[in-house]
Amino acid sequence: MLIKLVPGNSAGTVTAYYLSSTGPKHDEIDFELLGNLSGQPYTVHTNVYTQGIGNKEQQFHLWFDPTADFHNYTIHWNPSQIVWFIDRLPIRVFRNYKSKGIAYPNQQGMRAYSSIWDADNWATQGGRVKTDWHSAPSIARFQRFRARACKWNGPVSISQCASNSHANWWTSLVYSKLSHSQIGQMMWVRKNYMIYNYCTDYRRFNGNMPLECSL
Repeated sequence: MLIKLVPGNSAGTVTAYYLSSTGPKHDEIDFELLGNLSGQPYTVHTNVYTQGIGNKEQQFHLWFDPTADFHNYTIHWNPSQIVWFIDRLPIRVFRNYKSKGIAYPNQQGMRAYSSIWDADNWATQGGRVKTDWHSAPSIARFQRFRARACKWNGPVSISQCASNSHANWWTSLVYSKLSHSQIGQMMWVRKNYMIYNYCTDYRRFNGNMPLECSL
């Protein structure tokens, strides 16, 4: 999906592009672009939910002005891993460690959604900067959405979509992990632009860190 963020004062708003199932035990994979005052760094918020449980947030400052032009935000989700890309640069990976008892979203089909909504209780500077409704309407622009996906036809799709077949290009070995160059790109982003990682928030989890953080 190509997205161009709200120009000017977008404080308090969230422009979202995400995959999600429905219901209280839904699965979800998020890209959320947090609004800000013009000229300040913009933040992208990522999260993954499995069976209605998230708490796996990572945030990054963007290294470009997302209001000046369209940029490509890609979610790659397959049986091995979830990868968040911005302009083809991987910024985050969540691997499938289900064999180690870590929940992974692979039991439900998900639809793609895009929206813009008011989240001034947390979106900008932790909620200190509220939405300025005098600046309404806030308009984000989306274009060239492309879904290259396995069609969901109920529970039978779980095994069909994960099968290693020629038709299921996403299950081929090349997509089971990042390449060495992609790992280098991701480490550059994380070293220079990551501002929050739930895996280093020891106070939040009272030192009892999620298991995937050590893998």
